[in-house]
Amino acid sequence: MSVCVLGGINLDHVATVEALPAPGETVTSSRLERFPGGKAGNQAVAAARAGAATRLLGAVGDDEPGAYLRGFLAEAGVDLRGVITVADAPTGQAFITLDTAGRNSIVVAPGANARYGAAEVAAANLSGATVFLTQFEATLPAVEALFLSPEALGGVKILNAAPALAAGARLLALADILVVNETELARFAGLSQPPADAETAAAAALTLAGPGQAVIATLGGDGAVIVRDGEVMRVPGRRAEVVDTTGAGDCFCGALAARLSAGDDLERAVIYANAAAALSVTRAGAATSSPSQAEVEALLAG
Repeated sequence: MSVCVLGGINLDHVATVEALPAPGETVTSSRLERFPGGKAGNQAVAAARAGAATRLLGAVGDDEPGAYLRGFLAEAGVDLRGVITVADAPTGQAFITLDTAGRNSIVVAPGANARYGAAEVAAANLSGATVFLTQFEATLPAVEALFLSPEALGGVKILNAAPALAAGARLLALADILVVNETELARFAGLSQPPADAETAAAAALTLAGPGQAVIATLGGDGAVIVRDGEVMRVPGRRAEVVDTTGAGDCFCGALAARLSAGDDLERAVIYANAAAALSVTRAGAATSSPSQAEVEALLAG
């Protein structure tokens, strides 16, 4: 079981409010906290907690947030030898507004993440990894370099197309597995609004799937749909007492990568990942909310 994750490593600042502010509106926060975050950081922690040997590729600044994130990720069991320290850029930061229903809005300042490109991927040690996971918090040249590397071409390539960057559309075809939520699915499938139900999501996902490529559309509490070779599989949602949805999609992706690296077929891996994400929303934070393998297995057994 060996997973390689490329992408964003951020420090999250989370302000809790009664309701998300409308454009131009100022609201007062009842609580301000900070958590380890960044899509790649979150995904790497989720993969490690799901039992996979996990290495992370990315960048942090030579500052207190960078040192804090390195300490947290190392304690979580993530191999950080592929994480570089950039002297002239700050560690990435995310500013998250979270309402009492668990919904959020997020602004990311990439900082050092923007300095990790194709040359850094080429210099990284990718040997031994069998599943390669990235997202669009990585620079596009880095995503392309990773997926075209000999190691990734011999493994399983997962692209979480988040955030939904229009410029990233050209890279979708490089992935063996494409993971999108409703908003990202709408953007890349050319829908005017997110799909209203699983059937609509499946139809849109079918338009994205290339030959031999699987597309997984995550639907929050409604579970997920998987399309591949013209076939549709549905994974039902799980009821959860929602505290914070931040990082749930990252938890899903990291857990998915871990189970695929362990030899699970795609449907079984998605069932596991869906359960992991359901547990994650019952806790605060992004990386900190990812459950252990034992917790997910207990939920599945129940």
